[in-house]
Amino acid sequence: MQSHLRQVRNSTDFPRWCDDVMTSTSPVRFVRRSVLKAAVLGSRSATSGWRADSADGADGDGLEPDQPGIGLRYTVLGKILDVSPHILVLETDAGEQRFPLAPTAVAWRGGPVAPAALRHGDHAIVRRLAPDSPVVERIWAEAGRVTGTIIERDGPATLLVDEGPAKGRRIVIIAAGASGRIQVRFPRLEPGYLIDVIGLRHDGFLQALIPATAQPPYHAGHPPTPPLVGGHVPDPISGTAVWHEPGEEPAGLLGLAYPALDPETSCERVAPTPATCSGDLHAVDPHATGPGCVRLPYLSVGSMLRLRNDCAGRGRLLPVTGCGATARLFCDRCVSCGTSRKGRIADLTMAAFVELGGDLEAGCFNAAMTIGG
Repeated sequence: MQSHLRQVRNSTDFPRWCDDVMTSTSPVRFVRRSVLKAAVLGSRSATSGWRADSADGADGDGLEPDQPGIGLRYTVLGKILDVSPHILVLETDAGEQRFPLAPTAVAWRGGPVAPAALRHGDHAIVRRLAPDSPVVERIWAEAGRVTGTIIERDGPATLLVDEGPAKGRRIVIIAAGASGRIQVRFPRLEPGYLIDVIGLRHDGFLQALIPATAQPPYHAGHPPTPPLVGGHVPDPISGTAVWHEPGEEPAGLLGLAYPALDPETSCERVAPTPATCSGDLHAVDPHATGPGCVRLPYLSVGSMLRLRNDCAGRGRLLPVTGCGATARLFCDRCVSCGTSRKGRIADLTMAAFVELGGDLEAGCFNAAMTIGG
């Protein structure tokens, strides 16, 4: 490791932050594998353009516009300090920042609202009109999402959901008046069945307001058998891209949880004990459910993918930053712009989803993915 780290430090192709790449708590550490691989093996595929002297000043990160993993260009995250019909003031990592609102700017806080109706202290994620423009076009406040397998139900409105090996369990409380809308898409709100809902984040639970996608009502342990496919995996791969809450990740991380990590990475679930769930229900091991509804090659954390939002026409090179095993259980389609192929190919960080032109309340977009960029 010392020899490899010396190669990283001595490489003229990497900026100075590579000295701290092994210990940094910033998004840099989530792409360290591709950096180390390029330094040791001499590959430039994952680092082309990572120049410390880049002239691109829109992001303030010294990177070219289409570089992996880091560098928000359209997206800003922060806490709302003040908002008026014309100005949004956010507390961000860079300090207090003011953003003019476009005349057509819209906001979402459990539903469409006027920007001026947002609340002081709300955690927000906003998208600007262009990388070099401060003008904001979209605002989402306190948006949250829970995706996984129902393991307990308490009454008609409270669910305990297993989100998978990387995220654990979440409590979902279905808001009054929202159950009918959610059950149109997820008719079996019972232990063992899948759910994917979007709503407002609260301390300790999500207030579910809308269904994220339309999911066939099958048991999580018995997903549909995918059709037999011969030959090589198609390139690019088409399907659905979704998003997840940051959790333990940095809020501004650009990356994705991949549904087909190499099994040796321990991307699996540990079955709960009877003390942690009712009845004899055990959490589903995604690796035991087959390859999922879309054929994907095995990859490891740090692998680079080019993902394109077919609806917005915007693409980006992104690193695999986590385990997206739960996505393999879903055989739904996205209908944001036409109908996508069946199956989820990427579970994006919230920042990456917004950066690529996705609308959080839509839940998904039709995507095309190329391995290795």
